[in-house]
Amino acid sequence: MTRSHRALALATAAAALFALAGCSAEGGGGGGGDAACAPEDITFVGQVRNETNPYEKSWLDGGQEFATSVDLEQKRLTYDGESPKQLEQIRQELSTGNPECMVLNVLTNTDADTTPVVKAAQDAGAYVVTQWNKPADLHPWDGYDKWIAHITYDGKDSGYQIAVALFESMGGKGGVIALQGQAANVTAENRFAGLEQALSEYPDIKLLDQQAADWDRTKAFDTTGTLLTKHGDAIGGVWAANDDMALGAYKALEAASRDDVGVVGIDAVPEAVQAIADGTMVATVSSDGPWQGGIGLAMGYCALTGELDVADLSNENREFFAEQVLITTDNSADYLTPKANLADFECGKLFDRVAGPLE
Repeated sequence: MTRSHRALALATAAAALFALAGCSAEGGGGGGGDAACAPEDITFVGQVRNETNPYEKSWLDGGQEFATSVDLEQKRLTYDGESPKQLEQIRQELSTGNPECMVLNVLTNTDADTTPVVKAAQDAGAYVVTQWNKPADLHPWDGYDKWIAHITYDGKDSGYQIAVALFESMGGKGGVIALQGQAANVTAENRFAGLEQALSEYPDIKLLDQQAADWDRTKAFDTTGTLLTKHGDAIGGVWAANDDMALGAYKALEAASRDDVGVVGIDAVPEAVQAIADGTMVATVSSDGPWQGGIGLAMGYCALTGELDVADLSNENREFFAEQVLITTDNSADYLTPKANLADFECGKLFDRVAGPLE
């Protein structure tokens, strides 16, 4: 059996199963639409900043797991945190092949980058799912029938959860430093707002300093070293807005022989989860990178094969916070090996992780 025949057979069988199971409004996917593309003609594109960040690599790995499950491949794009490069890559992909059978799953670099990305996809006729960043006044239902959904996470809640875990590990008193993400990035701003909320509830914890480390491990290592020199023994904890920075901070602490300082991050990358299991980090929050990488492609696949009618989706399923979980030593063993759960990508389950509308 050829590759195309296998894919067509798989799609036909899936359609029959969904018909029997009533793949419809109960799963949030509407009643289905007309198939726009044969499964073997669909092109998948996943785009993140870089694969040196373990979380973003796990995103693309999850996308490939889903692609493999439907006998396709995912093109992996990385733009190194450069907004012009991100848009140029998108435009290049849209200008080749058949964009009307293309699905883009995109981590937009900043809020400002989401508008040109979705407009480019809309104009070319390609389905797109964006994640993490977008302007507050930009919505998929405002004339974007090819922009299936925008998925993000409650950054204030995750920033708050790791801060509380850190403060509790410190006995509720002492000094902390904070490593922020990029400037002009709503995710970074929201996570820091969560830290500020926790600080207001723990009056004996003092924020000694905060610096942007741009989500980067090397920059976090250097910044933490500088802050250790500046604040010395007053530092009892490091709050980092992602795990890559947390791991950079931990290496700086290790180099300074400071094993008395707790570290927290966000993303649940394997190295950070292992550090929590080993007792060298305090906590992280999982947004499930493999799920993020697969879900955007699955939404587009279901739309192109007629199992999802985007026009029938509620606003709550087109722009939402997805579920996340705090990982500590108590549950770290359950998250040591990130892997996509392919059942999550069935057309009737695409919106099962909706945690609520964006505020």
